[in-house]
Amino acid sequence: MENIKFKTVPLDSMIDKHIGKRGTDDRERFENELRIELLGQAIKRARQERNLTQEQLGELVGVQKAQISKIENSVKNARLETILKVFNALGAKVNFNVELDSKSLVY
Repeated sequence: MENIKFKTVPLDSMIDKHIGKRGTDDRERFENELRIELLGQAIKRARQERNLTQEQLGELVGVQKAQISKIENSVKNARLETILKVFNALGAKVNFNVELDSKSLVY
């Protein structure tokens, strides 16, 4: 069998090559979607750690199970108010970091 050697490439280099460099519109969209996906995963993990079903969490928040499922799988269409209610029901602390012209505004 032939000895095949693979070159290791940093993830940022791959993203730069295939998505675009930092600061480009495509890269910003990619990173925003990634953050949104991580938010949904955080909600799911917190719900599971609290041993709650989607239906039980929905009851605590006042929404249907389907809405919780949508939030966990894609937060894109969820209202911020609903997301905050979900975190509140989970007893989770939420922090926001707002950046304006590369200056961080923490509230």
